[in-house]
Amino acid sequence: MVAVSPDVAAAPVSPAPTRFAAWRERLTYPVLVANLVAQIGIVVTGGAVRLTGSGLGCSTWPQCEPGQFTAAFHPETTYHQYVEFGNRTLTGVLGVIAVAVALLVWFDRDRSAAYRWLGLAPLAGVVTQALIGGVVVLLHLHPAWVSLHFLVSMALVAASTLLVHRSREGDGPRIPVVGPWSRRLAPVLAVLVGVVLTLGVVTTGAGPHSGDEEVGYRIAVDPYLMARVHAASVWLFLAVLGVLLWLNRRGPRLLRRRGWVMVGLVALQGVIGYVQVATDLPILLVLLHMLGAALLAAGTTRYLLTFRTRA
Repeated sequence: MVAVSPDVAAAPVSPAPTRFAAWRERLTYPVLVANLVAQIGIVVTGGAVRLTGSGLGCSTWPQCEPGQFTAAFHPETTYHQYVEFGNRTLTGVLGVIAVAVALLVWFDRDRSAAYRWLGLAPLAGVVTQALIGGVVVLLHLHPAWVSLHFLVSMALVAASTLLVHRSREGDGPRIPVVGPWSRRLAPVLAVLVGVVLTLGVVTTGAGPHSGDEEVGYRIAVDPYLMARVHAASVWLFLAVLGVLLWLNRRGPRLLRRRGWVMVGLVALQGVIGYVQVATDLPILLVLLHMLGAALLAAGTTRYLLTFRTRA
């Protein structure tokens, strides 16, 4: 038997993980992905509200009608009330997911404070969006608030994509995997996607799908002129993306693959955009265009995050 000197300190023993920690480890990533999917999904249901003219399907907020929180059937009821109430219901589901995200991320004490604070973004966003949605109804679909409602959704999609990405990487310093010119162009691409989305909102608001069948063309600008300006911003975005693809043609495989995914997203959005204008803006194509906008926000965020790695 080998004698152990009393002067040799015993090796520290790591405490066994608690049941909550074990569940957190197992559930965090799936819940973060569910949050991202739900954030994109509510863009689609919100788009359905707008495109079917159901923006005032519920006449007040937070109730649907005075004295009732849910849609109620009566002989004069139209489908608009159910479309609007369905979107509000999905907001409640998204709120539950956002609470789960906040709990799982905030109590992960092994992660950085920046990551844990980011975990509160979906919950803060859901609350903000509920308030903005209430203002939209109470102000009878004021175009500025309707536009803000959509753009906040785009910001939440980007933040949720960032959260999914950060959950799978460490908290060490950022290590770039691209050259200096790509790093300079990265914020340009980020700004341009914001410009593209904003001009898209103005273009939709200038057209017949403003959210209320009784009041169209809420933004008083020429819709065809706005469509051309919006298309020009997309071409500029695609030009910058093309330069990045060329600069990173010998970069990591993951970076190159996500770059080509971005090309596919932009091309698909472009085709839908041109076809919808040429066919007098059918609702289904406009709805697909809104879904594509959310995917573009997520894809751009994911692509730019591939420009660096963290240990």
